[in-house]
Amino acid sequence: MPQDDDRPPLEPEGRARPDRPDDPEPTVEPEHGVGPWPGGEADRPDGDHWDPELLRVGDRRNVVDRYRYWTMEAIVADIDSHRHPFHVAVENWQHDMNIGSIVRSANAFAADTVHIIGRRRWNKRGAMVTDRYQHVLHHPDVETFLAWAREQRLPVLAVDNVEGSVPIETFDLPERCVLLFGQEGPGLSAEAIAGSEAVLEISQFGSTRSINASAAAAVVMHAWVLRHRF
Repeated sequence: MPQDDDRPPLEPEGRARPDRPDDPEPTVEPEHGVGPWPGGEADRPDGDHWDPELLRVGDRRNVVDRYRYWTMEAIVADIDSHRHPFHVAVENWQHDMNIGSIVRSANAFAADTVHIIGRRRWNKRGAMVTDRYQHVLHHPDVETFLAWAREQRLPVLAVDNVEGSVPIETFDLPERCVLLFGQEGPGLSAEAIAGSEAVLEISQFGSTRSINASAAAAVVMHAWVLRHRF
């Protein structure tokens, strides 16, 4: 079961287990976040964006420092004020654990919305609770998703290293678009590729045929940021 809080995954690297005597010595995990608001109750700040409970007990969530002690609703509203106009979509037919990591990267790069195509339930473990701050929309199948993209006049750009794909390094990424990713192993479905306006690939220079799906998604999102923010 995925954890429903901001704690790191169970059994982090360096933690010894009694059934594995050769593991490293146990380590003390660093305490993330901040404690109660310094100065006591009388000095706590006023404002609707502050969370009274977090001010009282501390904020250990996986958020940047500027959002410490803010309510979840206030954080989402603030991100909404500067979200980028690109969307991220991913096919979900096999409950791929990479989907959570893709959502986490989409949150980091302030993507407009993440679109889950296929199964409604998706593996949230890799998201590390960032899905609470990221808009996520479900589409039951590729046809429904493509119809939505046409209605929004958003070009769909598939990312897969298949025959005929174009290197992303030489492709002029549009500002408004949907970046479409497949699953680890099978990649994108034939229907998804056929419905996309272009198919892009990340140039590789080693021996492996492909890179991890979530890593590829992060690379492509950062390519968009380099093109339109810098």
